[in-house]
Amino acid sequence: MAQQRTTTSSDTELGRFLRARRTQTSPEQVGLTIGTGLRRTPGLRREELATLAGISIDYYVRLERGKETRPSPSVIDALARALQLDDQEHQHLRELVVRSARYAAEPPPPPSRTVRPHLKLLLETMRPSPAYIVSRSMDLLAWNPGGLALYAGLDDWPAKQRNLARYLFLHPAARGLFPDWDNQVRGCVARLRAQAGTAPDAPDLTSLVGELLLKSSDFAKLWERYDVTGRKRTHKTFHHPHVGIVNLSAQSMDLEGTPGQRLGVYVAEPGTPDFDAILLLDMTSSEPAAHRAARG
Repeated sequence: MAQQRTTTSSDTELGRFLRARRTQTSPEQVGLTIGTGLRRTPGLRREELATLAGISIDYYVRLERGKETRPSPSVIDALARALQLDDQEHQHLRELVVRSARYAAEPPPPPSRTVRPHLKLLLETMRPSPAYIVSRSMDLLAWNPGGLALYAGLDDWPAKQRNLARYLFLHPAARGLFPDWDNQVRGCVARLRAQAGTAPDAPDLTSLVGELLLKSSDFAKLWERYDVTGRKRTHKTFHHPHVGIVNLSAQSMDLEGTPGQRLGVYVAEPGTPDFDAILLLDMTSSEPAAHRAARG
């Protein structure tokens, strides 16, 4: 007997992504001339997008409702062009389609939180530059003294609660720490949206997103937009309550051979006030070395 396919959350994610991009794309952006009458639909209408992509309105509606899950590569590319998706958004759309074409499966287990000893040693060798390792859901897994102290007040939370997205939206010190808090949170939500879109049933992601949707109206508004790209800033300014204004260069990278873990590090040129500030953070932090990170 052939296995019967059911609509999964992956299908829903595909529809949500298309609907979000459609409603945020204005007719003017794609060169359509609109009349003077009242438009009840924000952004493009379904029939307008279908026409721009060269597909039938019925087929597009089935895509958005999760009833059609195997669009051809040419349809995907046509929708991406019509919606003026950038390269990252286009790739995200491809990944959603691949997932939606699969049969429903059990939710995958959360990735391991274990950080390998040589990576903890790497964090120590980076001192006094603040550095840390995060999971795909932005849980702080390991850090050196400055890596934790830079996020003022984060050490008030138990180790298992320390998460950079949770900090940005729920910690009272976060808005004061970042003068461009609005930009910081937009990029944060875009990264989470991209992760959750291709792993919609992952318990580590669903738990965090559910908490932030419940506790932060700012997060809920940004989540509804379904942005999956954010401006990556190579420089960040911190208004730190202990060392003042600090301007640092930022870099993050995937760690090879790990379950989605990423390394984040901030650097300043030696001999500058910014370097003196991170040196002070490193020297005065009450947190022990990175090999004791993520305890408990």
